[in-house]
Amino acid sequence: MVMAKPMRALALASLVLLLYITFQVLRNPPPIKEPRIVYPDMKTDPNFEETHEPPPPIHRVDSSYAPNASPSSRINATILSLVRNEELDGMLQSMRDLEATWNHKFNYPWTFFNDKPFTQDFKDRTSAATNASCSYHLIPKDHWAVPAWIDKSLYKESAKLLGGKDVQYAGMVSYHQMCRWNSGMFYRHPALANTRYYWRVEPKVHFFCNVEYDVFRYMQDHNKTYGFTINLYDAPATMPTLWPETLKFLDAHPEYLKDNDSNSRAWLEDGERRPEHNKIANGYSTCHFWSNFEIADMEFWRSKAYSDYFDHLDRSGGFFYERWGDAPVHSIALGLFEDKSKIHWFRDIGYQHIPYFNCPNVPGQCSGCRTGLFTDGEDFLYKEDCRPNWFKYVGMG
Repeated sequence: MVMAKPMRALALASLVLLLYITFQVLRNPPPIKEPRIVYPDMKTDPNFEETHEPPPPIHRVDSSYAPNASPSSRINATILSLVRNEELDGMLQSMRDLEATWNHKFNYPWTFFNDKPFTQDFKDRTSAATNASCSYHLIPKDHWAVPAWIDKSLYKESAKLLGGKDVQYAGMVSYHQMCRWNSGMFYRHPALANTRYYWRVEPKVHFFCNVEYDVFRYMQDHNKTYGFTINLYDAPATMPTLWPETLKFLDAHPEYLKDNDSNSRAWLEDGERRPEHNKIANGYSTCHFWSNFEIADMEFWRSKAYSDYFDHLDRSGGFFYERWGDAPVHSIALGLFEDKSKIHWFRDIGYQHIPYFNCPNVPGQCSGCRTGLFTDGEDFLYKEDCRPNWFKYVGMG
């Protein structure tokens, strides 16, 4: 059928308009979504400020970081991942990002853990994704199993109650086991007995920015215990007794608490920004370092203070009767038992774990991460950002 001239003209005009709109969008990308909530202590995201590498000393790549270099400049550290065989594709994506932005230069080993034996396919494909060495380890049954003191009937009833409060994974035993293992068992694995530092990497995460220095040696040289990128509020219904149990522990062991000038207790107890969280969590703000990214010194977890704290929490049953996560457990311990100057915000490392980002302004070093973006989800997610409290009570170090 031949199109009438007026129709052809209209179609042509529509095409021209569409091309013009497309050109304008590409030339002027949509502005970065800013939070709808204005926080008194953070007028704008500090990631909009130009970010530079942390202060010296820092160690850059040289031939001593080659995969088989001897002697090597690498220190006693590993990239660590708890991952299942069925998460292989997501793990490979995370490996590609971290190798491209950092580890292809420094070649730190990858250490994989699973509660089931790794398949040969998993081993072959992950080892092919890096020039660094890879090791694969089975978690001991006594590290993963539900402890003997947990009442199975009480767990089931508790899971029903949590499910009624829309607590995710309340009835998934393996999720509770994972949180417990990440909280207090992983560093006890024999494969890590002689390892000090680790960088935790999960499947399906993204790294966006080139990092040109050895982050593990930065931790060592600057006497840092813990590094994070994202700082959030947690769901208070998952942990109504975590803070009361922590206070019981402090009453029994006041010697472990750092003095008020050096601890981060105010960040943990803040009730001004999210008073409903503090109320439901019985005095805990629920602020925590999002531990799917953490670069840390395992000597802290191996310390008597943390070991005693974890054992106290473990015996109370909250990892199963509630849904205590490793992120709040790690964060509370760091906030109470460690000097705040030893906790570092890796603001220069671009990172995403759905739905949150750390997107720094590092000129010429980042790709795929819009500067200052905290989430690409709905606006209400901005209120989950607890960095303003961390900056208020601790700073940006």
